[in-house]
Amino acid sequence: MSPHILILGGTTEARELAAELTALPEVRVTTSLAGRVSRPGTPAGDVRIGGFGGAEGLAEWLREHRVDAVVDATHPFAKSITANAVQAAAATGLPVVVLRRPGWRPGPGDDWHTVATLSEAAEALPALGRRVLLTTGRLGLATFAHLAQLHFVVRSVEPPEPPMPPDVEVLLARGPFTLADETALLRDHRIDVVVTKDSGGAATAAKLTAAREAGVPVVVVRRPRLPDGVSAVPDVAGVLERLGFSAGR
Repeated sequence: MSPHILILGGTTEARELAAELTALPEVRVTTSLAGRVSRPGTPAGDVRIGGFGGAEGLAEWLREHRVDAVVDATHPFAKSITANAVQAAAATGLPVVVLRRPGWRPGPGDDWHTVATLSEAAEALPALGRRVLLTTGRLGLATFAHLAQLHFVVRSVEPPEPPMPPDVEVLLARGPFTLADETALLRDHRIDVVVTKDSGGAATAAKLTAAREAGVPVVVVRRPRLPDGVSAVPDVAGVLERLGFSAGR
């Protein structure tokens, strides 16, 4: 029978992987999207939308649809989805591969303040600046809602969910962003501190260069740890190798 690969997607890398796998002969690919973004990129192969109902629900779906391997290619901060994927794969005896693009690394001239959580980021802000570019997504703004003395420019793909800080501007935008875009954003909004998650990738990395060139500090939220015993591969080629497709089929 043709192998059936389930990709937990939503990232650029997930779409690239789906395209590579569907191009192989006799490989069936299903990409699962959480449905949190109204206009997601459509990957190649079959697509399902919505959650599974935790690790047990995912395990049931894997059995019912005769899946042969699971690839978690979700956002690096989708901690609960990754945990569910690992648990479901263990329960069904299936291999699981975690695809994570490499994180960002500071370079000469960067003024980075690395923290473990959004709460720690909020604690650090008053000492660093008064006009904040917040690029941590539409969820979690409640963590910053008490910082009434700061002005926030919140950028996200979808409208953010309240509660939010009282002094806030919302910019709805989808990357990739150029260095010129980010330089103009920092200048026009007089940003003096940036907050970001360590998402990695090139699509939103220009803000880090713009901040360095403008002398603006950046608060970087570290990625959550992977489940015990799980290691990630950094790219699509690594996933194909783990799945045994590197030599072609």
